[in-house]
Amino acid sequence: MIIAKTPLRLSFFGGGTDYPNWIAQHGGQVLSTSIDKYNYITCRYLPPFFDHKYRLSYSKLEHVSAFDDIQHPSIKACLSYLNISEGIEMHYDADLPARTGLGTSSAFTVGCLNALSTLLKCCETPQDLAKKAIHVEQTIIGETVGSQDQFNAAFGGFNHIIFHADGTVDVTPVSLSKERKSELENNLLLFFTGTVRTASDIAKDQVKNTKTNESTLHKMNDLVNDALSILTGDGNLDDFGALLDNTWRYKRGLSDKVSTPHIDSLYEKAVKAGALGGKLLGAGGGGFMLFYVSSENQARVKESLSDLLYVPFEFDNTGSQII
Repeated sequence: MIIAKTPLRLSFFGGGTDYPNWIAQHGGQVLSTSIDKYNYITCRYLPPFFDHKYRLSYSKLEHVSAFDDIQHPSIKACLSYLNISEGIEMHYDADLPARTGLGTSSAFTVGCLNALSTLLKCCETPQDLAKKAIHVEQTIIGETVGSQDQFNAAFGGFNHIIFHADGTVDVTPVSLSKERKSELENNLLLFFTGTVRTASDIAKDQVKNTKTNESTLHKMNDLVNDALSILTGDGNLDDFGALLDNTWRYKRGLSDKVSTPHIDSLYEKAVKAGALGGKLLGAGGGGFMLFYVSSENQARVKESLSDLLYVPFEFDNTGSQII
């Protein structure tokens, strides 16, 4: 039995510059971190004593005899990509719900590839694992997804990820003192809005508007450099929160599907209560919201968003692992 443990992520800056069409012309970069919330995928070869060949347990339960009857697109694509013809049993569990802006879909694909590759007695590097997950999602399945989540899930840690136009990718850990990293971690509050959405549907609209949004995307790319300067400098870390507010306002302009009146209302409540900035995570439309809030204002912000589920978290330094 193989068990893969893969972290979810928070994306701070640069989201939108990691789509293939933008990278091919301009390159892109993101600043993001994995967190101590995970998905777990267990798999084994299914013994040949059943009237089905595949037993797959996630939000649904599939007992199917033919490969073509598998409904889960990522599992089906991973099995095909790795040329696995034997019967498979696979179970999926996660700390947080899918389709909520934390990179769950890509973390699933990374974890699935990691578990199945290990079953085949292959050992993948994080770079290869991320690139294979991108191929599965973008090429085999044909989803409109970016390229940062796969690297976040495979590598783990707090990283500056640079996507070059030639297809190469650099993953550089952000070097922070223990005290400064702890201060940032303690000033970030995560809330679940209670709504889920399909990220690729919103992403399609953003990608369609790429030419119109070119100036905005360049500005969002530049914010990555600004954020790195704040983090690695010795100035007030509250400037990071103000920068989150900037990127959220840019992001809202990429598509009218990114935000909703309800989300806008939640954001304004948090700011009025003392949040210096924040953003809706992922492509938009719902899911989790992240806010930067100094310690003296956190109680007020939590009270202003008391209808939402507050989710404590810590940064994570490990990528997808076989446990």
